[in-house]
Amino acid sequence: MSSIRSKTTKQLVLVTGRAHPALAEAIASELDTELVESDSRTFANGEIYARFSQSVRGCDVFVIQSHPSPINEWLMEQLIMLDALKRASAKRVTVVSPFYPYARQDKKGRGREPISARLVADLYKTAGADRIMSVDLHAAQIQGFFDGPVDHLFAMPVLLEHFKKKLDPETLTVVSPDMGRVRVADIWSDKLGAPLAIIHKRRDPLVPNQVSVHEIVGEVEGRTCLLVDDLIDTGRTIVKAAEALKKNGATNIVVAATHAVFSPPATELLQSEFIDEVVVTDTLPLPPEKHWDRLTVLSIAPLLARAIHEVFDDGSVTSMFDGAA
Repeated sequence: MSSIRSKTTKQLVLVTGRAHPALAEAIASELDTELVESDSRTFANGEIYARFSQSVRGCDVFVIQSHPSPINEWLMEQLIMLDALKRASAKRVTVVSPFYPYARQDKKGRGREPISARLVADLYKTAGADRIMSVDLHAAQIQGFFDGPVDHLFAMPVLLEHFKKKLDPETLTVVSPDMGRVRVADIWSDKLGAPLAIIHKRRDPLVPNQVSVHEIVGEVEGRTCLLVDDLIDTGRTIVKAAEALKKNGATNIVVAATHAVFSPPATELLQSEFIDEVVVTDTLPLPPEKHWDRLTVLSIAPLLARAIHEVFDDGSVTSMFDGAA
C-alpha cells in the first residue's frame, strides 16, 4: 500500500467584508500578503451573498469586518462569510471585529432586556467562528460570552505614542468622562505620569444619548485635560464633559477614543468651541464628510496585523501589551 503524505504547512488567509476595505488592505500590507478576492453582493430584497475566489481548505482564515452603520447588514455579511468558510473546510476561522457589534448591550439593566452582546457571540460561534479578535471591548466581560479564545486588543499603545510626543505631562490631567471608565483612565494616568480627574454624571435610562454632568473630582484648573473613552457615538457626553471642564478652568481639552462611531450629529457637536482636538483610530471607517481640521485619525492596522501574526504563529498576544492583556 502506498503511503499518503499530508501537507503540514499552515497557510494564512485574509478575507474582508465590504464595511471597511481600506483597513483590511492596510492589515494585509502590514503582513506582506494579499486579501483573498470574494464575490460579495446584496440582492434587491436585501439578502446578502458571499463566495470566495480560491480554495480555503485547511487554511487559517481571518475574517475582517468593521461594524459601522448599517450595523445589522455588516454583521449579517460577516456571519454569511463565516458560514461559507466553514462549509469550504477552512481549518480555523478567526473573527476580526475591531469594533464589536452590540457591545454596549452587555448586561440587563432592567427586566425584560436582552443581552445582545452575548447573542452576537452565539451567532459567531454558530456560523463557524473558532476565535474572536476585537479592540477595546466596551465591557471586558464580553470575553466570557464566547465559547472559545477571545483576543482582546488595546488601542492604548497606539494612542499613547501619539500623545507622548504632543502633550506635556507637567500640565496634563487625564479625565475619565464617567465612573465606568475610571480604571482605564487610571492606567492612562500611570502611563503618562499625569494626575487623574473624574466627571460624575447621571443618565436618564429612559432617554438614550442624553447625559447631565454633575461634578468634577480632581484638579483641572489651568491644565490640559485629556478625556479618554472607548467610543464616541453622538458626542453629547464628551461635549458636555468638555464644557464642564472649561467652565472649571481647564485651558485645553483633548479627546481620545478608540472607536469613532460618530452617529449624527456627532461631527457637528465635536467641533464645539470647548474641544481643541479629537484623536481616534480607524477601527471604523470615516468618510470625508466626517473629517474636520481638529480631528486626528491614527491607524490601527499595525496593531491588528501583529496580533493576527501572533495568533497564526501560535505566539503570545498578551506579550504585545506587557502582559496586561
